[in-house]
Amino acid sequence: MAVNCRLPAGLPRLLAITSVCSSRLRITLSLDLTALTGGTMSDDEAMARETVLGIDIGGTKMAAALVSADGTILTGDRILTPAGEADEVFAALGELITRVRGDVTPMAVGIGSAGPLDQQHGLVSPVNIAGWRNFPLVDRVRALTGDVPVALGLDGHCFALGEFWSGAGRDADTLLGIVVSTGVGGGLVVDGRPWIGQSGNAAHIGHVVVDQDGESCACGSNGCVEAYASGPRMVARAKRRGWRTDEDVDAAVLAADAAAGDALALAIFDDGAQALAAGIVATAVTVDLTTVVIGGGVAKAGPVLFDPVQAWVKRLAQLPFVADLTVEPAQLDNAGLLGAAHLAWASVA
Repeated sequence: MAVNCRLPAGLPRLLAITSVCSSRLRITLSLDLTALTGGTMSDDEAMARETVLGIDIGGTKMAAALVSADGTILTGDRILTPAGEADEVFAALGELITRVRGDVTPMAVGIGSAGPLDQQHGLVSPVNIAGWRNFPLVDRVRALTGDVPVALGLDGHCFALGEFWSGAGRDADTLLGIVVSTGVGGGLVVDGRPWIGQSGNAAHIGHVVVDQDGESCACGSNGCVEAYASGPRMVARAKRRGWRTDEDVDAAVLAADAAAGDALALAIFDDGAQALAAGIVATAVTVDLTTVVIGGGVAKAGPVLFDPVQAWVKRLAQLPFVADLTVEPAQLDNAGLLGAAHLAWASVA
């Protein structure tokens, strides 16, 4: 079901800043992920409407969708992110793109990718996609999509923009969005403006160091937020401490055990929450923000994650100007795709 809604007050302002006409998104935002699992319209209808292609790439899954000028997801799909060499990973993405776009040539493509990335040259080196190092993602996608404009941004930035426009951050002026999944990514909206930094890599909150003598991180450092709060790292730490050592389990199982009262699972989530809270508060006192929105697969743990995060934030945020810092769950399942689509619209505005 597509949800028709009035745009939040911050959306026209944001679109003006990103050079996208506010009238383009005046009515409908799709909030239903069933649109990504086979919902389609006829080829004639799809081709008759202006569309862009939004792509969301993370360490767990890749998603793509055709998105109309009013923000409606017309058709889309998702796959698990494969392991393998660079060309193997891209082949899977290419099949997804081809399947989703069909015979439609989009006006532009927007990509939200796990990072870091080189926005100027269209290269990506996602920490949790080992096969891609300085991978020329923009050029490869452009070759598949009819040589149309291709815009690239961090997946966390796209997530934050989606939630700022129509999700849990729609009443905020300044927002930190965090995606907790295979890795931990982030995005900032500051005074209504997307804050991407000089290289396009701002808000890599997963690689804020919270314990300089802590666990090693895939980025090469030690004690990063991601080393404690990402799903795979929480599961690995739990297994080292004796939890379900003979089973092939994931963060969802760990969350279920924590919700059932398992002391070890609860302790692991508390460790992850403490790391997240430390990164959140460090960002809040630097940027002067009061609204944080968390999404991603691990966030589906619900109170098992959010209760300790909120408790740790309250404990750590002692300066008066961050005393009202709030942490909320994401409201949109497809915020990253919508954000990526709007990168595409901005590129042709």
